[in-house]
Amino acid sequence: MEDEWFIEVHIFNVQNLSLATISSYGLVINTFTELESVYLDHLMKDLGHGRVWSVGPVLLQDDEEDNSSVPSQRGGEILSWLDTCDDNSVVYVCFESQAVLTNRQMEELAKGLKRSGLKFIWSTKGHVSTDHGKIPYGLEDQVAGRGMVIREWAPQVLILRHQAVSVFLTHCGWNSILEGLVAGVTMLAWPMGADQFVNANLIVDELKVAVRVCEGAKTVPNSEELVGFLAEVVGLEGKGAELKARVSELRKAALNGIKGGGSSFENLEEFIKHLGEEAAKIKR
Repeated sequence: MEDEWFIEVHIFNVQNLSLATISSYGLVINTFTELESVYLDHLMKDLGHGRVWSVGPVLLQDDEEDNSSVPSQRGGEILSWLDTCDDNSVVYVCFESQAVLTNRQMEELAKGLKRSGLKFIWSTKGHVSTDHGKIPYGLEDQVAGRGMVIREWAPQVLILRHQAVSVFLTHCGWNSILEGLVAGVTMLAWPMGADQFVNANLIVDELKVAVRVCEGAKTVPNSEELVGFLAEVVGLEGKGAELKARVSELRKAALNGIKGGGSSFENLEEFIKHLGEEAAKIKR
């Protein structure tokens, strides 16, 4: 009953959000033209006006200028460990705090990571209960030296931008997708709810910068299949090279978009100009 109540409330909130979006004066969206031009054009046509400004990716600084914060002690340990790894050799796994895996899902994921033989960082912050969120017993000892399990907040952007990270296993939340794209990292998609399924379709089926490994909040992944996916996409050979090349192109487009003269930069300027003009009309 609790799960059913949560689903009903979630659907109600999504419906209200959608209705509010349609009836709003305009939309400022954290995306960029080169990523979703077809959908942005359709949105303006459907709304019947051009007051749609794509200004993303926001809050993501260029690598050379990323002096926004000093990593915590734990963050420093993570980056130091990554420094010991070969380029494009590490798998980063994170589903953020709202997506808490069942213990069965945790077990299969752990098996896949162990059997892959690859180095990995697994950020598994979230609620731990009898049935959810427990790290399989002995995992950290079994993967000592090649696997790092993080039970608290992880500096995701810093991790993704490290040259050692090759693949990002994600639930396909929009922020995570943008962070992965800006970092130029290939993604393994495991959408679990809400817009994540649509996001996964975009990066897997349309943009082809990701591979779908699983879907659904209650689906238990097959550890052997996961090993196969990881072997296929990690590194810079075969399919891994193809995916990396495509995501690198999108990375360039994202970074160019927020620079002077870029699509998002110009859209932001246009948005500010529009607000000024509308404010001037009100004063009259």
